[in-house]
Amino acid sequence: LLIISAESLVTCDCSSASFWFSSTDSVEDELEMATVRHRPEALELLEAQSKFTKKELQILYRGFKNECPSGVVNEETFKEIYSQFFPQGDSTTYAHFLFNAFDTDHNGAVSFEDFIKGLSILLRGTVQEKLNWAFNLYDINKDGYITKEEMLDIMKAIYDMMGKCTYPVLKEDAPRQHVETFFQKMDKNKDGVVTIDEFIESCQKDENIMRSMQLFENVI
Repeated sequence: LLIISAESLVTCDCSSASFWFSSTDSVEDELEMATVRHRPEALELLEAQSKFTKKELQILYRGFKNECPSGVVNEETFKEIYSQFFPQGDSTTYAHFLFNAFDTDHNGAVSFEDFIKGLSILLRGTVQEKLNWAFNLYDINKDGYITKEEMLDIMKAIYDMMGKCTYPVLKEDAPRQHVETFFQKMDKNKDGVVTIDEFIESCQKDENIMRSMQLFENVI
């Protein structure tokens, strides 16, 4: 269950990083903060709050600005960018959930700061930080718990996004079967919801999940 989720989540964010990088020409100019309507935080502050270097932030910002001249990404633009990485399926629903996870202040837009802070965790965060971020993704209504329905919504979205590229071809009820199996393992006290402690404990005991969380460290 989470292997599919973690790999699709982190793989695409690595691709997103590469996408921003490929949009740049050089690293010699400083951040052109005055050219966008949304002014990012001071570079030094963002460097302190993330695990990227100043040069990396410069490159990422220029790519971000090329794609989003206003300095922020709305959900529709986010979906359009994300769909480029999964043309074989429908990534709309998963991109919606992912957008909400990046949009930490829930204002309907992802700023450069939001993007960097999320990307920093996904690519260079500790296992604990990545699992916290993943829990937030699965906790769709942000009430501090993951229900079976929320987990199923995310898994269905992932399967839709992966399209027909899986081998062997997955059965239509595969998302529900995976959720049933994994939710039972996670819901330790059988109260019908998974807390963050239950989520992290269960993931940390699964070697495959832990391996998937380490795949893309320091890729930039």
